[in-house]
Amino acid sequence: MAREPLSSAILLGRELGTGMVLFYQVVAERFGLTIMDLRCLDMLDRMGPLTAGQLAEQLGLTGGAITGMIDRMETAGVVQRERDATDRRRVYIKPTPNEEQTNQIKPIYASLRQALEEELAERYSPEALAAIEDFLRRTIQVLQQQTQQLSQETAK
Repeated sequence: MAREPLSSAILLGRELGTGMVLFYQVVAERFGLTIMDLRCLDMLDRMGPLTAGQLAEQLGLTGGAITGMIDRMETAGVVQRERDATDRRRVYIKPTPNEEQTNQIKPIYASLRQALEEELAERYSPEALAAIEDFLRRTIQVLQQQTQQLSQETAK
């Protein structure tokens, strides 16, 4: 019995999610971090310094959980708190420059990127890659919407 294309895509999406979690778990463990720590650092890298509240919202954590995570990451020396120069009540979280760690982690992501480029670019036309990118962007949007909906239901 053949599966419907969307059902196959959903199953593959689940496998992709599992593969990504396992990859990030290994990377995080290599640096003595948790997956959420790594996701936090990635968020800060992509978005720049954020307040604890903004981080909590982006990562789907409670205020208490984000405070504990920031405390642990600050103790580990990977983030620092910095007061806003114009509003001293506002505190931003930003990655601590760590050249040694950066030099160790960059090759891991470079290797992943190269492997993906070799596997995908040689196999798919630019048009097919654009369709895959559109599919992934829309999937991410649906996941974000569903996550927000579930979070709101849980809060009630």
